[in-house]
Amino acid sequence: MHNKALVRIQCENDIITARKMGRIFAKNLHFDSINQVRIITTVSELARNIYRYAGTGQISFEPIEEVIKTGLKITASDQGPGILDISNALKQGSSTSGGLGAGIPGVKNMMDEFYIESSSGKGTRVTVVKWQLRS
Repeated sequence: MHNKALVRIQCENDIITARKMGRIFAKNLHFDSINQVRIITTVSELARNIYRYAGTGQISFEPIEEVIKTGLKITASDQGPGILDISNALKQGSSTSGGLGAGIPGVKNMMDEFYIESSSGKGTRVTVVKWQLRS
């Protein structure tokens, strides 16, 4: 199985680096093209949120295996201001930045597993998993 990887998000170019890493993992794990796009889009949204709301943070990539399936676990974490109202942030169309508000709800819809934890002043951690059956 492939190694883990970590991309630090400190400037806008790091979003591109994170997207590239997501693409590499998605291809190496043999996800089909639709799921590769979902993974890359998810990474882009998570990295952009770190940069926009927390300033700095990191995204980790970890291949995972179960008996009949393989997957990619992506964790985005920061020590930013946190999300005050997670349930509101998960509503389609909700945005605190004037954007479309598709980011976090879109990520949740594109991935198979979605976990979020956030506390005011301590940061946010979003963990997502995309699975595929072994071939």
